[in-house]
Amino acid sequence: MAMKNPYVPSILTVDEIRDETPDVRTLRLRLPSNGSRLSWRAGQFAQFTVFGVGECPFTFANSPTRAEYVECTFKLMGKVTGALRELAVGDAVGLRGPYGNFFPLESWRGRNLIFVGGGIGMAALRAPLQFVLDHRKDYGEILILNGARTVADLVYKEEMNEWSAFDGVKLIRTVDPGGETPEWDGEVGLVPHVFEKIAPTPSDSIVITCGPPIMIHFMLLTLEKCGYPKERVVTTLENKMKCGFGKCGRCNVGSVYVCKDGPVFTAAQLERLPKEF
Repeated sequence: MAMKNPYVPSILTVDEIRDETPDVRTLRLRLPSNGSRLSWRAGQFAQFTVFGVGECPFTFANSPTRAEYVECTFKLMGKVTGALRELAVGDAVGLRGPYGNFFPLESWRGRNLIFVGGGIGMAALRAPLQFVLDHRKDYGEILILNGARTVADLVYKEEMNEWSAFDGVKLIRTVDPGGETPEWDGEVGLVPHVFEKIAPTPSDSIVITCGPPIMIHFMLLTLEKCGYPKERVVTTLENKMKCGFGKCGRCNVGSVYVCKDGPVFTAAQLERLPKEF
């Protein structure tokens, strides 16, 4: 029996386009019309292709509990993301994957969960957050801290009201000093500073955080200061992932391949890696 070429993507179709910020966009992609299904776990990623231009890795931005479509949220950064922004409803997008490990959501049942996102990093938290909201009774209290440089840079503005409408869910928004507007009614301060200010108890809580590397660095320091065990702090890495199955050697950190062994790591695991990420 002939094996399927792992580099050949499935063909999806742009079904909806939503601007989250001036330079962040979400594409909702319709699955192939031949009835084939796509399954993934929250935290995994895929390579998204603009034909004739190239491919780029993005996390699945929607939960596998909403698998009737695929969503990716991306920031305008270069050639491929520029080409993705040129796509219109009805255009084709290639997808190969899913790749990598995933958030151990099943083992977190009954725990309090704290989602801490900064800027486009919130895209990596959206799938596990949707999964938890779709299984709301299985988890404890939920805290969401969503930060950005400015009010205009906050992603998922419309969805945040939906998230906070669930019982036992608390939402805190923050922008960097100087990024607020006269109408802003959220917090003003860097994400780690706001987290330390609100000081959620580390007792029986899991922290899932993603954002710019500098934010993650200071969040990890803040969480350690606040008494969160490193085994209960989880983040995701992006490290030039290309092939998706640990063969091309572009994303390795020491002996670890981010595309295969990650992208989800605990702070305890990161501590054992060379400081190359």
